[in-house]
Amino acid sequence: MQKYYNFVIFKRNVLLFCHFSLFLYRNLIKYSMGFFSSLFGKEKKEALDKGLEKTKTSVFSKIARAISGKSKVDEEVLDNLEEVLITSDVGVDTTLRIIERIEARVARDKYVSTDELNEILRDEIASLLEENNTDQTGEFEIPEGKHPYVIMVVGVNGAGKTTTIGKLAYQYKKAGKKVVLGAADTFRAAAIEQLAVWGERVECPVIRQNMGSDPAAVAYDTISSAKAQDADVVIIDTAGRLHNKINLMNELTKIKQVMKKIIPDAPHDVMLVLDGSTGQNAYEQAKQFTKATDVTSLAITKLDGTAKGGVVIGISDQFKIPVRYIGVGEGIEHLQVFDRREFVDSLFKNEEK
Repeated sequence: MQKYYNFVIFKRNVLLFCHFSLFLYRNLIKYSMGFFSSLFGKEKKEALDKGLEKTKTSVFSKIARAISGKSKVDEEVLDNLEEVLITSDVGVDTTLRIIERIEARVARDKYVSTDELNEILRDEIASLLEENNTDQTGEFEIPEGKHPYVIMVVGVNGAGKTTTIGKLAYQYKKAGKKVVLGAADTFRAAAIEQLAVWGERVECPVIRQNMGSDPAAVAYDTISSAKAQDADVVIIDTAGRLHNKINLMNELTKIKQVMKKIIPDAPHDVMLVLDGSTGQNAYEQAKQFTKATDVTSLAITKLDGTAKGGVVIGISDQFKIPVRYIGVGEGIEHLQVFDRREFVDSLFKNEEK
């Protein structure tokens, strides 16, 4: 009887030890994930701060000159601020909306000091971005029920379109997704080769044909291959010619129609890639492409090499299309999901006194 009792006690202690060990293991994993997540978040934030440094420096040096010698926000300060925003590529229409909002606050509060101007400007820009990015997604997530999730990428040559596709594929792969790329920009041999290089770099299959092949045929093969491989994400590159808008429209329409033969609701996202360093030219590109096809999201690249980061605010406001990604550096990790709060925080970082 004593032996049986001792065995029961021993068994109970073993079970308790196992439960306690499991508890420690789970919490250790949870802590480790939280630690590395916060570490990555910190690195991402630092990259964003650095990427917007030129814009921030330019904008706030202009604002400092605009309010020099003034103690309160009056009509002259607002006129100067309007000029600052327009010359920072925020765009005329968006600038006027921001100025109207600030005028309303000045009228309501009766007295607004120039020291408060940066904080007010920050609030109004954040509010404007929030209105136009209501469907902000998480870190490279796939919408439920979209398998494979098909992204068709459009944009002029030189905007960073193919590079953005490569970096996007990398991020999806990093998130544990199986990705297939389609080289449907058959107008340029360089575009096909560039995408192939990215495919090797991020270890994603690239469906391709020879230069001059039918882009729609490439798209069809890509979707078919992705389904056969049970891929999670399909990203299809397209030609970026704007010299003949009718031809471009017809080509993109044909590509979409072919996709729908395999996946009726494809493409799930038509992403327009814009070069942020081109300023007002990016507006014109957005205007042309939104006329040629139904653009559903934006990726704005090369923000680190320019003081024209204000273009993100203006394009988001004027076209009412969510900015999904921004490029803040040349590194493969430097394509970020656009977070409006973090963007504004970096833009105004350390400026409030």
